[in-house]
Amino acid sequence: MTSTTILERLGDMTVGRFMQRHWQRRPALIRAALPGFTPPMDPAQLFALASRDDIESRLVTAFGGRWQLEHGPFSRLPARRRRAWSLLVQGVDLHHDAMHRLLQRFRFVPDARLDDLMVSFATDGGGVGPHTDSYDVFLLQAHGTRRWRIAPPGDETLQPGRPVKLLQRFAPTQEWVLEPGDMLYLPPGWGHDGVAIGECMTFSIGFRAPSRHEFLSAFLAEAADGPRGADPRFSDRGRRPTRRAGEVPGDLARQLRRWALDWRASGADVDAFIGRFLTEPKRDVWFERPPRLARGRFVAQTGRRGLELDRRTRMAWRGTRVFVNAESTEPAAVARSWLRRLADRRALSAVQCQQALADAGLADILHGWYTSGWLTLGPPTVRG
Repeated sequence: MTSTTILERLGDMTVGRFMQRHWQRRPALIRAALPGFTPPMDPAQLFALASRDDIESRLVTAFGGRWQLEHGPFSRLPARRRRAWSLLVQGVDLHHDAMHRLLQRFRFVPDARLDDLMVSFATDGGGVGPHTDSYDVFLLQAHGTRRWRIAPPGDETLQPGRPVKLLQRFAPTQEWVLEPGDMLYLPPGWGHDGVAIGECMTFSIGFRAPSRHEFLSAFLAEAADGPRGADPRFSDRGRRPTRRAGEVPGDLARQLRRWALDWRASGADVDAFIGRFLTEPKRDVWFERPPRLARGRFVAQTGRRGLELDRRTRMAWRGTRVFVNAESTEPAAVARSWLRRLADRRALSAVQCQQALADAGLADILHGWYTSGWLTLGPPTVRG
């Protein structure tokens, strides 16, 4: 996967203009967003993914106007001729090569923000009701047509007693019908309601936006579980007997308050955690170890086939550090340059590997990642 596959235009608008005018500002309806677009997945393939217990899927129905929500896996689904049901499958890019390649076309936004590709299949009248998302999303129409209505950010009160999150007051201001290849961009907080017109499939390209609570919860949990070093414990030697056993002792409260207010993480600790936090794989992701390959043979093979990051691998770099799947390394300058290129392009060609893996330190790093299943050899060279 190289940078040449990243989108440079969205319909008749350059990506640069889109980012300047619309990103996190206002919605954009993009007709023929991906010229010549052909969906790389059909409903049957989606249904097969929804039957697996390692993939998150949901079924939303509104039969007779009554909303119901079920979680997969699904051995059976309602008949396709029945109206008003939707199947949503999360993280399809992690399990389907062509869908992974489609998601990579949106890498004009940094990988640390790019989340996943969800696919929704709906029969006529199907949808999930009016709702908001806390993240940016591209809604790419893949098959059939869907009517979208949107409303500006406002009252996010939800209808009580519903199994799905439906806005109680949804006052749409714009409405469109999207056909295959059309795409709708929505910033966070915009209300939207998509209803299938006949049978349809929609691809949702979503982006991560960690909240302060989410980040601090993870950071403080790691700090608490990290190496302890000096760990003083409260002592009250010489305390006198008390007649008020229910009162929190002042000396205890003062000591705990002092520990809380005096604790400071170093800038280096925070920076290292940021990289690990942003490259943490999704919780249901696991990697398969490849057949054992000695380091020497691995290096020789990369020189003929190149390397590619596994589609489930998250990789990023910042300063002198490189992060992959929530682990951190600080390689020497030569290795760091090649690892940055790998993070940016998610692949190294055979020629690049011949140059790069001459560095023994880099060869050790990449061989370890290969052994963990985090990257793979490229396809064998076909000799004519």
